[in-house]
Amino acid sequence: MHSRDLCLQADRQDELANLRHQFSLPHGVIYLDGNSLGVLPKTATARSQHVLEQEWGVGLIRSWNTARWFELPTRLGEKLGRLIGAEAGEVVVTDTTSLNLFKALAAALRIQQAQAPKRRVIVSERDNFPTDLYMMQGMIDFLQQGYELRLIDETLSLEQALTDEVAVLALSHVNYRTGAMYDMAEVTAKAQARGALVIWDLAHAAGAVPVDLNGADADFAVGCTYKYLNGGPGSPAFIWVSARHQDRFWQPLSGWWGHSRPFDMATDYQPAQGIRRFLCGTQPILSMSLVECGLDVALQVDMAALRKKSLALTDLFIQLVEQRCGHHPLTLITPREHASRGSHVSFMHPQGYAVMQALIARGVIGDYREPEVLRFGITPLYLGYADIWDAVEVLRDILDSASWNQPAFMARAAVT
Repeated sequence: MHSRDLCLQADRQDELANLRHQFSLPHGVIYLDGNSLGVLPKTATARSQHVLEQEWGVGLIRSWNTARWFELPTRLGEKLGRLIGAEAGEVVVTDTTSLNLFKALAAALRIQQAQAPKRRVIVSERDNFPTDLYMMQGMIDFLQQGYELRLIDETLSLEQALTDEVAVLALSHVNYRTGAMYDMAEVTAKAQARGALVIWDLAHAAGAVPVDLNGADADFAVGCTYKYLNGGPGSPAFIWVSARHQDRFWQPLSGWWGHSRPFDMATDYQPAQGIRRFLCGTQPILSMSLVECGLDVALQVDMAALRKKSLALTDLFIQLVEQRCGHHPLTLITPREHASRGSHVSFMHPQGYAVMQALIARGVIGDYREPEVLRFGITPLYLGYADIWDAVEVLRDILDSASWNQPAFMARAAVT
């Protein structure tokens, strides 16, 4: 597309364009950060008001039953599961991605201890999202049983890392920094052939790219709902466990919501059968209720159509940046190959932080990640082709004029 008019024409022909009207987008903003925090579904305002005023304000404690609060984690899990290739009873919405990773990792290690006790290596990648690595390090320290964290990188390939000592492979389906995407089925098969169990982090995949956990024969998966699923800031995460693993271990964070009969108030813990055993404590009902608003929009979309538009928009973004900003020191770190790309695009620039702050000041909101990475989330539910054209035009102007070179744009905020 060589003109804004052609982008507008593509928007008029876009079968997903009407979905934009289901979101509350500020006037004058091009939002390219849905891979960090999704936007507000319009139904969320009324939903939150109803939960506050009616379910809590009027129903009070009765709403655990009358408003079905107690069922929210599994009911939302059923909806979310349809987006990631899950079967009924395999997903629960609860806690945070970090806590759910801890649960999945503990579960996988316990299974391996029973059937292959000499496996003492957890494999991940050096460029995985830091909380994933921190949780793995914390698990190793907590267990004190001689486990080792082995990280794949430029010097150690996945094939080299997957030795007979490996208990668990834990990877992000889509890399948070670069947008690079693994072939889930291929990697899962490769790891399982070597005797490892596999945990996938879907934080940058769920709601952004087609995911088929059962089709890939995966073991465990975790992810958040506040990015492409538009659940709201800090909204509860989710955990998926293959049915074949659900009753083979005791969940390590054995809170009362995971008990088989929580209101028996029994002294001893007896885990629930199935996915409910992955719950811990009382759920955050208000934020959990809002998750449903984002899921209901996502479920209106055919994932193949969403993926097609995502690839078209990311292709256009890469093309326009290289054509119109190519004389500046920008380096694309996102794969060009469609099969290897998620739904965000990242460029490195020596002054990436300041450039991003200048963009945000002009109403083009992306984010920055160390080192030097300008990250742009391309969310097809509410972005169009003209948005991409206009965003790149602002980027070009900022780079050509060097307007990023101001003290205000250099000052680091707590959140980048």
